[in-house]
Amino acid sequence: TEAVGLYNIGQSCCLNSVLQVFLMNIYFTRILRRITVPQGAARKRRNVPYQMLLLLEEMQCGKQKAISPISLASCLSAYRVELFVQHDAAQLFLTLWNLIKGQMEEPELVEEVSDLYTVCVQEHLACQKCSLETKRHSSMLTLPLPVLDSNSHKLKTLEDCLRYFFHPEELTNHNMCFCEQCGKKTPFLQSLKLVHLPQTLTIHLKRFHFEESAYIHKLSHHLPFPQDLDFNAVLTENQCQADDNEKAAWQYELFAVVAHSGSTHFGHYCAYIRSFTEYKWYCFNDSHVCQVLWDDVKCTYGHSNLHW
Repeated sequence: TEAVGLYNIGQSCCLNSVLQVFLMNIYFTRILRRITVPQGAARKRRNVPYQMLLLLEEMQCGKQKAISPISLASCLSAYRVELFVQHDAAQLFLTLWNLIKGQMEEPELVEEVSDLYTVCVQEHLACQKCSLETKRHSSMLTLPLPVLDSNSHKLKTLEDCLRYFFHPEELTNHNMCFCEQCGKKTPFLQSLKLVHLPQTLTIHLKRFHFEESAYIHKLSHHLPFPQDLDFNAVLTENQCQADDNEKAAWQYELFAVVAHSGSTHFGHYCAYIRSFTEYKWYCFNDSHVCQVLWDDVKCTYGHSNLHW
């Protein structure tokens, strides 16, 4: 009946935040509750979906304000998800999702968890010297949105990031592709068209920026995002490859934000999550959980001197 925190067991704030987003999603936990329990103590210890289910049941059935995720963390360490190191939330989300999907024994549950999170796009490549055009479908678990344009100018809103991500890009100079029809490398126009969006859409703001010198720095500038997002109002017809029935489902309500404060070398993760049952926002800061307002969530928009 109440939100439950997770103790920090050694720089585990990133793991705790990502786990809370998984376990607060009732569409995911409905799938998780239907898994087959592994046979044998050793298999149980090494099975990520089963350990997540045990953690969920302990959070829901216990009386504590916070519990320890040590059993799940020990399970993950067998798959090189280490403790006492800083993780990147987007990378950890992908790692966890692949472990969950790979260790579910039921094909129908694998399909359901894939449908819940997977984005489908159509990749286009068109030679600018002849009429050759190639198309292929691909899938992704997150929309990895840049927060800077090609000229290193800051994009101002989430909607701007989406438009830029789906905007065609010219591949010229050292980025040219080999054209089989021309028989040589030529300029190409590369673009993505949206085909399908899942029930739970994960957007990754690429705030960690790689310089040519291999130096990494964090982009903390202010970038607002809405509580409600309609892709039909953001993308053009040329950026979509879907029928009207598919597009009718492209309307989203914000459910969770995983936010990082600090720099590339040190920092802290928190998760802001809206309860499906109460429609209230909570801040999950490891073992400390408190109810917050939308104005509090806005602090994750970013600022060069952000402290929260």
